[in-house]
Amino acid sequence: MTSETKEARVLEAIRERRDLVNAAIDEELPVQHPERLYEATRYILEAGGKRLRPTVTTLAAEAVTGAEPMSADFREFAALDGNTVDVMRAAVAIEVIQSFTLIHDDIMDEDELRRGVPAVHEKYDTSTAILAGDTLYSKAFEFMTETGADPANGLEAMRMLASTCTEICEGQSLDVSFESRDDILPEEYLEMVELKTAVLYGASAATPAVLLGADDEVVDALYQYGIDSGRAFQIQDDVLDLTVPSEDLGKQRGSDLVEGKETLITLHARQQGVDVDGLVDADTPAEVTEEAIDDAVAALEDVGSIAYARETAEDLTERSKEHLEILPESGSRELLADLADYLIVRGY
Repeated sequence: MTSETKEARVLEAIRERRDLVNAAIDEELPVQHPERLYEATRYILEAGGKRLRPTVTTLAAEAVTGAEPMSADFREFAALDGNTVDVMRAAVAIEVIQSFTLIHDDIMDEDELRRGVPAVHEKYDTSTAILAGDTLYSKAFEFMTETGADPANGLEAMRMLASTCTEICEGQSLDVSFESRDDILPEEYLEMVELKTAVLYGASAATPAVLLGADDEVVDALYQYGIDSGRAFQIQDDVLDLTVPSEDLGKQRGSDLVEGKETLITLHARQQGVDVDGLVDADTPAEVTEEAIDDAVAALEDVGSIAYARETAEDLTERSKEHLEILPESGSRELLADLADYLIVRGY
């Protein structure tokens, strides 16, 4: 099967599941009183997004049970003990947590755009955005209690979600602290990436296994699949922040570099003697020019830093796919492997 065919299969799987997730979001998170708050919570969800994490959740549910893609009702998904679980509600919980983190990240980073539209705090105001993020955070746990899973499995899924949210905050804190340091080690960066980004992919993959009653070995394998593919995704996202046009990214290209955020790219460049802090002469993403970013990217390419980041992402992706070997062979398992490849090619 060619890479183009694999990508087409992944895109179709994402599209099918995105439609189901969007319909479930409409059902689970309606606009209600007070309307301004719930309009703000829905705003970022309606702005777009591929629903990659819910795609992982639904694919993992199928792969755990050996079900073929889209062959079962996610609202009444057959667990390994013969009962049914609302896997779609868990998938919505995961997506809602993702949206909560984006709202708060944009406030902290003072980013004006998200997915090509004004960020929530720009569209509404900072107070409303904070409340919208908090509401999404709370709703995610509410949804996770309503999957109908075996009580012990449901409790473990709640614990995993809570732990994941704590780790995301830890990762964000590390990311902020890195902005005032110039002695960060690559392993520190990888720890930050794991906490800030990869743990939610880990939870996305492992949560359905927990809810459906899979063995600990299967749960752990899926979690590690999510961790490795999530780390690869974030590293590649750092590459895309520099190499993809702003209109395609939905935000200003090179914003991470302007804001002084350390990435595997900049850490490698520093080791090669590049004055990373002097690459761009701008204080905010709104002030930077495309020409300045082009020059910075050329300097980073000259010392091999962008290629190094890409190679690291590819290695992590290969490792992530190895974790799937514990699962029964199925089209769903194949799609999970293909999705890991997709994340480092077209994941933005």
